[in-house]
Amino acid sequence: MAVQLDEAAEGTAPRTRKRGAPPGRSGPGGRRAARGAPYLLLLPALLATAVFLGWPLVRNLVLSFQNLNMKELIQHLTDWRGLGNYQEVLGSDQFWRVTLRTIAFTAVNVVLIMVLGTLLGLLLARLGKKMRLVLSAALVLAWAMPVIAATTVFQWLFDSRYGVVNWLLAHLGWHSMAHYDWVGTQFSTFFVITVLIVWQSLPFVALNLYAATTTIAKELYEAARMDGAGTWKIFTSVTFPFLRPFFLATTFLEVIWVFKAFPQIFAINQGGPDRLTETLPIYAFTEGVGNLHFGMGAAISVLTIVVLLALTAYYLRLTLKQEEDAL
Repeated sequence: MAVQLDEAAEGTAPRTRKRGAPPGRSGPGGRRAARGAPYLLLLPALLATAVFLGWPLVRNLVLSFQNLNMKELIQHLTDWRGLGNYQEVLGSDQFWRVTLRTIAFTAVNVVLIMVLGTLLGLLLARLGKKMRLVLSAALVLAWAMPVIAATTVFQWLFDSRYGVVNWLLAHLGWHSMAHYDWVGTQFSTFFVITVLIVWQSLPFVALNLYAATTTIAKELYEAARMDGAGTWKIFTSVTFPFLRPFFLATTFLEVIWVFKAFPQIFAINQGGPDRLTETLPIYAFTEGVGNLHFGMGAAISVLTIVVLLALTAYYLRLTLKQEEDAL
């Protein structure tokens, strides 16, 4: 009898599993549909990217191989120049000076943004609820201000005749600064632009850092304090290791943001004085639109993208190497 029951159980087991299997998931059609679902969801975003980003890039690349000036534009002529625009740009000392200037400008701004933004984020984490709310609201207002509006405010602040900065410095004893022209020299112009860009970028870093610190267990800080660790030791041994991915990603985003900054620099002094504050985006615009050499401007913009990609690739390589070392 026991043998018969075992044989009956073995004969019915496969049918029981087959009836209990979820319908529509075991067939090849269901598996293909499951694999294709993410791509269908990404399709609208990919199409929008191709239309609004991909096509302008392709069009700009085509223009970079043409000799397109006002004559060709009016007469609808297509004068192919091949690599002539690139050879002329790369053979120019101005391009290399502007490139080095852009890299140095980006490095200084990113360092200031990350250091000051980190300090503000840590301050938010230590403040009380009311003061944290007030500071967060101020940061959000600064972040929400349009770029051109903020640039206009800074133009008035640093105006040589009616600026608040000159008035304040003169009343503090620096009487020679009463009518100082902040956009008259390369260094002072870059100082104003740097203050503007850093001021606009701090809220993003500070608020994100504060949000990231809330994910760290408070017990870790308490244990570090019980071991006698000070503020700097707590930051280096607890906060920074946990927030390393945040710092890497934020630095990467800030490099892109500062490198391609255009409205702040152009609105302050249009790359002046004497084109000494031109960065690569300003240089491409000046040569393309300002001097009506559209093919040359397109070539400079393509090279700008190449330089930015090289910087980001180098940074990503360092990031991956650090992650491998951490593992």
